[in-house]
Amino acid sequence: MVTENENKIGKSFLAVALVMLLVGSVFGVIASINYVAPGYSKAWLGFIQLRPLHVSSIMFFLLIGASGCVYSCIHFIAPNKISSPIAYVQLALWICAIFVVFFSYVNMQFGGREYWEFPPQYAIIIVIAWLLFIVNFLKAVLNIKHWRVYMWMWMTGIFFFLLTFTENYLWEFPYFREHFVKDMTIQWKANGALVGAWNQMIYGTAFFLMEKISKGNKYAGSHLAFRMYFLGLFNLMFNWGHHIYTLPTDSYVRYVSYIVSMTEWIILARIIYLFRKTITDAQKFFHYFPFRFLIASEVWVFFNLALAILMSIPVLNLYTHGTHITVAHAMGTTIGINTMIVLGACFEFLKTDDNKEGNYSKLSNFFFWMLQISNLIFWVTLIIIGLTKGSWQMSNQTYTFTTMMSNMHGWFMLFVISGSLLMISIVALAIDLLNAYFRRNVFNKKTISR
Repeated sequence: MVTENENKIGKSFLAVALVMLLVGSVFGVIASINYVAPGYSKAWLGFIQLRPLHVSSIMFFLLIGASGCVYSCIHFIAPNKISSPIAYVQLALWICAIFVVFFSYVNMQFGGREYWEFPPQYAIIIVIAWLLFIVNFLKAVLNIKHWRVYMWMWMTGIFFFLLTFTENYLWEFPYFREHFVKDMTIQWKANGALVGAWNQMIYGTAFFLMEKISKGNKYAGSHLAFRMYFLGLFNLMFNWGHHIYTLPTDSYVRYVSYIVSMTEWIILARIIYLFRKTITDAQKFFHYFPFRFLIASEVWVFFNLALAILMSIPVLNLYTHGTHITVAHAMGTTIGINTMIVLGACFEFLKTDDNKEGNYSKLSNFFFWMLQISNLIFWVTLIIIGLTKGSWQMSNQTYTFTTMMSNMHGWFMLFVISGSLLMISIVALAIDLLNAYFRRNVFNKKTISR
């Protein structure tokens, strides 16, 4: 017998993460409307505020969601080993960071860099919260003798995030800040590695879900899984190379980084594909939505793999660098892969009793497919806009940037419409999950059997 309260820690983190996903989606749509109606929200929030509000909300969603996934998984691996006081202090610090960061953006108090545009001193709150996460994680798992691959992935992601997050603030020191190439290289390297850090935690969750759903242990213990882990480790170290094509640095770094990152995605897709082929019909029926989100992430791995391969060609990178194609790649990865896995985990851990196909309404199915279709339209639209802008940048056209943007008004309208549908589907699914969380963990504390 396992009580709902025993897994309340992970669920609390996932609930806060879902709130940030809701908030980030709304900010993203409002910001996108400014493309077709400049100054639309200027009276209360301008684009200069909306963009970091959107980006930071999604960053908080990914990091708090990844933490919640790890805590929820550890609950099944090492029950009662997580320190509740430490975990809740960690969550309280995250909530505190959210409020002070949002307050600074709304009041036009900036001073940071990309992803972290808030005043640097607020980063101390995040560092302390992450240190508590490390302590809690080690406390729970160090006594486990045989580590599955997902445990190695969680540990790697947790420690590398702290390393790269602190590295991100080296610009505070004059030695780095006063040398442009060195400063930019470190910044882009740190931001690329940050993505690799939460990828390790979220991909590790995907491995755990595969093992839990299939009720087997061959996936997370296979040689292929561990090869994927080591390639993911190299990905953390080198996948930032494509960001520095325009900087005077050694070219071998970016070539190695692309080879490593592409190979990692191929292996991840292969593992999920093999998992789908071996799962039984009965198990597939019982874990309908968690399984569905994992397969959706597989599809998006392939889409982003194709785009990333094209972006890795140096002559094409001249056209894609700094355009909406880069945004498309980021959105495809964030929404199509990371968000799908986190949502799959939320359906597994927050709606434990409802993972039967018959328990889901037609409305839930509708919003799932709306999410996939609108994200695809959103992604393709960004690529088309990026190709147009890249062609304009590299051509000898005499018309102005304003004229070029005006000529794409129709595509920006489609961008806003698809983004709005994407927001609606995310909001609907997140509210469904939050409703389940509050109904079962706040208002109803009954004991269930597993």
